[in-house]
Amino acid sequence: MQDQIGIHACFSSGEKLSDDQAAVTRSGQSVFMSVYRTKIADQCRLITITWCKNLMLHGLSVSVEGPEGENQYTCKVELKPWYFWRKQGSKHFTVEGKVVDIFWDLKAAKFNGETEPNSEYYVAVVCDEEVVLLVGDLKKDAYRKTGCRPALIDPILVSKKEHIFGKKKFSTRAKFYEKDGCHEISIECKNRNSSRGSIGNGGSLNGIEPEMEIRIDGQLAIHVKHLQWKFRGNESIYVNKLRVEVYWDVHDWLFSPGLRHALFIFKPIVSSISASSASSPYASTPLSSQTESSGSVDGISASGSAEFCLFLYAWKVE
Repeated sequence: MQDQIGIHACFSSGEKLSDDQAAVTRSGQSVFMSVYRTKIADQCRLITITWCKNLMLHGLSVSVEGPEGENQYTCKVELKPWYFWRKQGSKHFTVEGKVVDIFWDLKAAKFNGETEPNSEYYVAVVCDEEVVLLVGDLKKDAYRKTGCRPALIDPILVSKKEHIFGKKKFSTRAKFYEKDGCHEISIECKNRNSSRGSIGNGGSLNGIEPEMEIRIDGQLAIHVKHLQWKFRGNESIYVNKLRVEVYWDVHDWLFSPGLRHALFIFKPIVSSISASSASSPYASTPLSSQTESSGSVDGISASGSAEFCLFLYAWKVE
């Protein structure tokens, strides 16, 4: 269950960190990454927008994939409280002879306690007098500031990756496809008392049986009992007629000491089975009972699978 999309190095208090897992563990910072595919400098490339947050600063990083996925070109902005001027500005770098400009305006950005801003901001990537990527809701301001036209090719959101911290419950918000609204995702690890004894004599961990619940918009989507035996697995759920495969790996939560993370993957899939056949809008169904179809669902391509994936790294703090 190792994802194939690399994590860019985060930065903390001005220190450049080369190891991402060490950066997250050492600083306790939240990380939110969005990866887009679009055409830039005459080639199809990945652009990654990364937001980092810790006690000292908010960090914004924009990276463009280099040749064959290597030698990434990166622009970093540190939003320290005393650096007001950096909340709006621009930087540039060169990608294979092409100048790429990054424009941002975060003066009035509303974060609402989250790592990524919710509204009142923009981040624009410009190449060849085209805005090849624009995130945020201040689109008119972005086009006015850059003086450039929208690109003919719309960028595709490939994945989102988030690192979050908690003790027992972990929450985030995500869209599973473009025309869908945001959904509240919550994951909770619970302990149920058991009289079966040790894990070697009946299945419990020192008289406690861990369980896990995954809820979408407050409704129970997946309930995993006997988590000590089912620490890796997957199920299908339906969210507004869209099938979503959910994968989890919580091994390190249960069996590794210290600060460790679990990995959850949410992958939208086009299915031939209508959600009306399920008893709940978030009903779970075994993967073996599903069949693929060439149909489409509200903007998802008819290829049988949406491109988007959500990777959620849940760091358990004792």
